[in-house]
Amino acid sequence: MAKKLEVLTTIPFPENVMQRLKEVSPHIKLTMHPAQKVEEIPADLWKDTEILYTDLLAPDPALVPNLRWIQYHYAGLDFLLGNPLLNKPELVITSMSGASAVQEGEYILSMMLAMGRHLPDLFQNQLNSNWPNDRWEKFSPFELNGSTVGLVGYGSIGREVARLLQPFGVKILAIKRDVMHPVDAGYTIDGHGDPEGNLFHRLYPVQALKSMVGECDFVVVTLPLTDQTRGLIGPDELKAFKQGSYLIVVSRGGIVDEAAVTEALIDKRLAGAALDVFLKEPLPAESPLWKVPNLILTPHVSGFSTKYKERAGMMFADNLARYLHGEPMLNKFEPERSY
Repeated sequence: MAKKLEVLTTIPFPENVMQRLKEVSPHIKLTMHPAQKVEEIPADLWKDTEILYTDLLAPDPALVPNLRWIQYHYAGLDFLLGNPLLNKPELVITSMSGASAVQEGEYILSMMLAMGRHLPDLFQNQLNSNWPNDRWEKFSPFELNGSTVGLVGYGSIGREVARLLQPFGVKILAIKRDVMHPVDAGYTIDGHGDPEGNLFHRLYPVQALKSMVGECDFVVVTLPLTDQTRGLIGPDELKAFKQGSYLIVVSRGGIVDEAAVTEALIDKRLAGAALDVFLKEPLPAESPLWKVPNLILTPHVSGFSTKYKERAGMMFADNLARYLHGEPMLNKFEPERSY
């Protein structure tokens, strides 16, 4: 009898997802052992595991002599940089990039509409039981229709935003590390995103950031955090933004200078901003960001969805079949790029 392929998941998937994973091959032995720490997994289970599905666990290489592949539950894997696991020979690590694109795209669209339609001010107005005499001046919207949107990062999230914006008659500009290859080589959900790279009007290299943001009414940051993107948007870049534009950041804290965003909002260079990620999380109660005008703060929730585990499980099943058939894996982590 052929030896079973030992697959360990520390994430409790729904039963339909577990069944889908088991159907990939009769040679799979799938073990679900929920854990938040490496030491919560028995040593003999670690020893046998060839494939690991987990959120943040990174076992010492000595614990996992047979480990050949780790599929992480999230897209951002910058926490692995410097980890000894990266030196383990022939170990493949893959991310969940693309699995959260649907909900993140909706979050970004909702923030565009919320800021353009003055929803925070309207909610406050309701709390005050106020019918203002100057409601035309206070609440006339900045319409998304006919605007220019700049996507700083044209990965799965940026591509989903581009798709969602199609009915609004928006001009879409985008920044991509490799402008010569607009096709999406990562995981995509059927019917979503822009797999062929057809939905933007112009594609820019990151070196042209200042030029691009000067044309945009909305700027959306979805880049991964790397040595190259850390501090990418600071005081000089924000001064290049179009007067009265809006900023939305959903990727990682540290890419956008929070103090510079504060200054741009106070000086009204920015008409509004929405931040879902921060340099320090949880954001401390004493942070001055809580009181900045025209700033929407959310506690790193743009990727939340009740459907995430199902979408992630389907992507894992796809990659599992690729692993078994010796085909190229989706979303391979490359340490030199930090994603």
